Order: sequence, then structure tokens, then C-alpha cells
Amino acid sequence: MWGRLWSTVPKHAKRLSGKKGATPRGLENLMTKHAGGLVDTLSHEARLDRLGEVAVKVGLGLKPGQELVMTASIDALPLVRRITDHAYKAGASLVTTLFSDEEATLARFHHAPDQSFDIASGWLYDGMAAAFRSGAARLAISGENPSLLAHEDPDKVSRANRARSKAYMPALSLIAGFDINWTIVSFASPAWAKAMFPDDPEDIAVAKLWHAIFAASRIDTPDPVEAWRTHNAELHARTTQLNARRYASLRFRAPGTDLTVGLADDHEWAGGASTAKNGVVCNANIPTEEVFTTPHRLRVEGHVASTKPLSYQGTLIEDIAVKFEDGRIVEAQARTGQSVLEKVLETDEGSRRLGEVALVPHSSPISRSGLLFFNTLYDENAASHIALGQSYSKCFIDGASLTPDQLAEKGANASLIHIDWMIGSGEVDVDGITPSGEAEPVMRKGEWA
Repeated sequence: MWGRLWSTVPKHAKRLSGKKGATPRGLENLMTKHAGGLVDTLSHEARLDRLGEVAVKVGLGLKPGQELVMTASIDALPLVRRITDHAYKAGASLVTTLFSDEEATLARFHHAPDQSFDIASGWLYDGMAAAFRSGAARLAISGENPSLLAHEDPDKVSRANRARSKAYMPALSLIAGFDINWTIVSFASPAWAKAMFPDDPEDIAVAKLWHAIFAASRIDTPDPVEAWRTHNAELHARTTQLNARRYASLRFRAPGTDLTVGLADDHEWAGGASTAKNGVVCNANIPTEEVFTTPHRLRVEGHVASTKPLSYQGTLIEDIAVKFEDGRIVEAQARTGQSVLEKVLETDEGSRRLGEVALVPHSSPISRSGLLFFNTLYDENAASHIALGQSYSKCFIDGASLTPDQLAEKGANASLIHIDWMIGSGEVDVDGITPSGEAEPVMRKGEWA
């Protein structure tokens, strides 16, 4: 879900950041729109503590006696500590945090022998999988430098990612299958902030990014936990409507796009809070604005153009244009990052097929911010999107009880990857195609019809 590679900050990032020290109008609106005057009265430390509370109570729904396995960069230590506090207050039996260090990551690419890049710490991921099987929850803090590996050998980056994906699969399958409660939240690292606001001093850039994170995560509302209850109810109402229609496919039309996405048999729309197989209600993404379901891996036809760049593993892939036949990408082009896109598509048999389709209104708060975050957790919630790779079992009726073979029979895709990229905008129309072939408007000009 994450990415990096460009030698200079792209022109669209500079355009969005405006003058040095300035705040984009959309972001300024996000910073001031919430009720209660909390933007002016809450300190940064108070907001950070609220984010920790939301991560535990809303994101994880952590239960007394549960262990928590957390991963984070060392930059995120202030947020890690607050999440740890709230986890123990919620009754966690043990919180274990695994830290990463970007300088150490670069040292590997600069000095490690070539064969190093085909190796991953399988013992570590086996241990994580064992923790999840024993009932532990999972929390990831994102916020890494989106251009960390910009100047490294793409072949080594690809090999390292492939090795990690294979080693991680025992743990990832439990996450993707929603066997456990899990969530992702973000920390405003200096490197990420400077990628978004390159013309600002570092402290101003970090402050702007924090404002955007807090606003998108509903931290600046009078009661963030209650605000999330309301938002989840709205997303659930939308999924209820879509599930009632039982569309056979969705058709996306826009400049550069005419794509029909057949939906898997017995697919189910999801969005907002979900109940994991362990019975715990969690919000897997903080923030989230999407409703999503599973495409049929064999029933995608047509062509589609991306509407936002994809930041993936050190590469900024811009202006993606692909053609599908029988569910498989048969042609793929990108203005930048073409070689990395090709390596992604060569990952495995399922990497050229879709595992998710999601609808997001163009008026979503993250879209209105006017920002490109270079972070899929945020950018995917600014626009409707599709994802290459692995499907989620939760997006099937009674998916929790289905075996991998049964899911595959219904159209689910399997892959080592799950990469979201954005195809929505204010120009996209979406029709739902009924089993009898009739078209019904679902979105017009990027908004719910």
C-alpha cells in the first residue's frame, strides 16, 4: 500500500503547497470547519492523545486481555507511547512494538551483498502470525518517507519486497481474512511532511500535515469517538443500499476510462467499522471514506486511467493507463514509473487481476483538502479506486466461513500484493448493471446519484 521514487518533488506537490508557509485553501477549511472551536483551543499534545484514543477505541476496538502487536518507525515514538497508554487503559495484557529505522533500511541497500535482497525475516513474521492466532490485535503506524528508496536499484527494491511479501504471508492472510481486529493510523514524519509541502520550513510542513491528519481522523470534533460512530453509521447505510441492489457489475466512464468491473458471486459491500472473525468490531483504516467490495477476477473488461499518482515502494507512478481482458491486465503504461509498474504486474499470477473496487465521493473531506498525500491510506479516501491483487474474504456473504477454494470459486483473487490506485474524480460516472443487464446510476460527476 505504500511507495516511493522520484528525484525531484513533482510539480503537482509544489502546486498544492502554494507559497512558502501558506496553507492550501482546502486544508485551511479542514483545519477550521469542525465544531466547538477545538482547532484553536486544543494543544498538539492533546490532539495526539486523542488520536491514540481513537486508534485503540475506534480503530482496534481493543478488548480487555488482548495482546497488541504494533509496528512503527522510530519517528512515531510519541504516538506509539500514547497508543500504548490507551491500550493498557483498555485492558491490554501486553503491548509489543516493533520499530523500523529508515537509515538502517538505506544501509542495507548501500552495503548489503546482492543475495541479501532475496532474504526476509521469516522467523519474525511467523512469530507475528503465532501472536495473531493466539488472539493478538494488530496496529500499524504509517508515515514513512515516500521517497526513501528513490535512488536505489529498482531490481533490489522489487526483490526485497517480494521476499518480504512471501515471508509475511502467514501473518498477512490472518489480517486480510479479518481473523483479527486490526487498524492503520498515521504519524506526521518530517520526511513525509516535506514531500507534501516542499516549499515550507520543516516545522511548518509538519504542522500542516498534522492538521490534515487530525482533521481527516475526526480528532478536532467535540467527541471524536462519537463522531466516528456517526460516520460509521453513514457508511453502513450506503453499503446497505448497495447490497440491496445486488449489481452484477459496475461500469466506470470518464476521460480515458470505460471500464466494466464484474462483481464476484455473493459479493458483499463493506465500509467503516466491521466485525472481525474474533467478534471484535474495528475500523481497519483511520481515516476511511470508502465503501468497497470484491470484483470477479475473470470479469473485468475495458480500459481505465488513473486520476492520481500512485506512490509505491520508492516510485511515483503517474498517469497509469491499463487495458483489461477477461479480468487480466493485458496492456499497461505509465508516464513515470513504467518499469516499476511492470515489476508489480509480474509479482505473481494474481497481480494482474483486481482484488477490490471502492467508491468514494469526490466531495470527501480528503478530496476537498486539495492535497496529494503520497500515502495510499489517505489518497485512496479521496477518490474511487481499484486494487490489484489479494481479495478480502469479508467482502462475501458469510465470507468468514468460506475456505480459500470456495472464495476462488466465487471469483476472489489471490496474490502476494494488494495495491490501491485511484480512478475517481469529479468527471467519473458509475452505473450499476443489474443481473438482467439494466443500467442504474450510482455516481454522477463523482457524487452519489
